[in-house]
Amino acid sequence: MDLNSLTAIGPLDGRYRNQLEELAPYCSEFGLIRYRVKVEVEYLIFLADSGVIELPTHITADALRAIYLQFSEADALRIKEVERTTNHDVKAVEYFLKEQPVLAGADAAAEWIHFGLTSQDVNNTAVPMLWRDMLNDVVLPTLNKVIDTLYGLAVEWRDVPMLARTHGQPASPTMLGKELMVFVERLRGQMRLFGNIPYSGKFGGATGNFNAHHVAFPGIDWEDFGNRFLSDRLGLERNAFTTQIEPYDNLAAQFDSLKRINNILIDLCRDIWQYVSMEYFKQRVKAGEVGSSAMPHKVNPIDFENAEGNLGIANALYEHLSAKLPISRLQRDLTDSTVLRNVGVPAGHSLLAFKSILKGLGKLVLNRGQLEHDLSQNPAVVAEALQTILRREGYPKPYEALKDLTRGKAGITAEAIRDFVAGLEVSETVKQELLTITPHNYTGVAFKY
Repeated sequence: MDLNSLTAIGPLDGRYRNQLEELAPYCSEFGLIRYRVKVEVEYLIFLADSGVIELPTHITADALRAIYLQFSEADALRIKEVERTTNHDVKAVEYFLKEQPVLAGADAAAEWIHFGLTSQDVNNTAVPMLWRDMLNDVVLPTLNKVIDTLYGLAVEWRDVPMLARTHGQPASPTMLGKELMVFVERLRGQMRLFGNIPYSGKFGGATGNFNAHHVAFPGIDWEDFGNRFLSDRLGLERNAFTTQIEPYDNLAAQFDSLKRINNILIDLCRDIWQYVSMEYFKQRVKAGEVGSSAMPHKVNPIDFENAEGNLGIANALYEHLSAKLPISRLQRDLTDSTVLRNVGVPAGHSLLAFKSILKGLGKLVLNRGQLEHDLSQNPAVVAEALQTILRREGYPKPYEALKDLTRGKAGITAEAIRDFVAGLEVSETVKQELLTITPHNYTGVAFKY
């Protein structure tokens, strides 16, 4: 850890910087500036490609795109230097672009940079792009690794019977693999829903009506221009009716969707934590690590605890982002600006959690003996099966009979179950059927997955 990380104000850029370095090109100040530069450059190129303007022949699209494709920290620092004078971050980007060698001696061409735009046309396209790319390049692939790992464990442990617990009490047995598939299916479902939410942006001038564009070139279909620019060049869906800013409704929907995904993972972390405490899982020990500063024997499920904590922080931020961003006074206030800069923070905490879960899942070692022991110690859980078969056979009040035998009674043994079956007034065939049922095989349908 370097000194900058050691003295960072927040843990994402401090303690956890090495684990989250891959987010920096997107949600850092550098990343935001780079995406703003991309929007301005692509807009200038699109103006020329659409025939709105004509650029000198030496100012090629490739030469212009090189400005953001080769964007450096020195370039970002130059923009920040300009911003100290302008006190306006987007205007600083415009001035920076006008300084570029490709535009040297072409003052008239340089004046088409930021033509007719307001800063939010740049911000409300740059942020959705960096958000989309950060998710698609880094965050969602890591989440998919979690889902794939869970699925792999579900397949590996498909045939492992386990005592279920409802309300914390022993219940009808289940299969360990199936219980993991519950989370796989939930996560896959939410990922499909997330994929249906478009990445959208605002592009329409100072108050969303293309006022400046229209007054300069009234014969151009600026709505069509804006739609094509966002779709073809930026990969975004343009909101047709906006104020000065993007309404953020789709972005809010994405935050809410990611929050649901995180909630599912919190549920997973708590269940795995409980299984570890019940000794259904042991954890692989790494040489040199300690689990407690005082108790040498401890091997704590810290990865799932860390994940739960980070998922909670992420959700608190997602909740604020989704509640605040769609609200703006009249045609615009500035409250969205500082809030929007924080979209990378919940993504960072989520990514940290995903990596912790992967690490924790990789440490799990199945303790089959403990699972079998708990099943053997709870023969009363077959009472459901027995009373159901007796119902099928028309036996009088079978539920009540099993209730009298088992409910609230400690120490019900397999022998007591056998004695109960032996005393039933049913055929020997039915008795044999009942006696074959044990907590180890009363596990329901063997689902295919």
